[in-house]
Amino acid sequence: MTIDGFQPMTLLDWPNKVGCTVFLKGCNFRCPFCHNGPLVEGERPAPAMTLEEFRSFLTRRQGLLDGVCVSGGEPLLQPQLPQLLEAIKAQGFLVKVDTNGSFPQRLQELWKLGLVDYVAMDIKNSPARYADTVGVEGLDLAPIRESVAWLLEGRVDYEFRTTVVRQLHDADSFAELGPWIAGAKRYYLQTYTHRDTVLRPGLSAWDEETMAGFAAQMRPFVGCVEVR
Repeated sequence: MTIDGFQPMTLLDWPNKVGCTVFLKGCNFRCPFCHNGPLVEGERPAPAMTLEEFRSFLTRRQGLLDGVCVSGGEPLLQPQLPQLLEAIKAQGFLVKVDTNGSFPQRLQELWKLGLVDYVAMDIKNSPARYADTVGVEGLDLAPIRESVAWLLEGRVDYEFRTTVVRQLHDADSFAELGPWIAGAKRYYLQTYTHRDTVLRPGLSAWDEETMAGFAAQMRPFVGCVEVR
């Protein structure tokens, strides 16, 4: 297994934790606003590092990092993901998994094995707009709903988050989203940032005032709501 993208330190991806982030290629969605286009489409010409190189990095970061964020793409697509998480845990680090929620059984199995300490699940949009937002015609929402319901049970620490795009999200989106994730611990609205690697050009962000309004819509339903 190889690491297809790497960020040696992050202070933003995990509340109250210092971590690094590894990115794994491949995804079953084609969200037009995704800034990891080459990873999603599996086009990265060469891996960022091997698993052995990553283990060596973690050895040098003992006592400096709390954990590792495993992102993508969609990391739960990778058949060797358990082995990667086992290697991280064996060196004494916590594990955070970023997921689109479409593989609830795989996520739950990793948790049962003690390999996941924190989950960040992307809630792409309201149910009515989900298929368009993820670029998958005829999307089956049942696995997404199962992941949401399981996380709401609170067995593992978690957050929900939405990357907010002017062309895809509006007040009606959050009017539906709030009741859907009611009772959640944390919800983050992430302001869309354009990069050359996004899958669809021409998208744009809402202004700060509008983002604050969306956050206000969510606060009656979620304990902690913030705009990133």
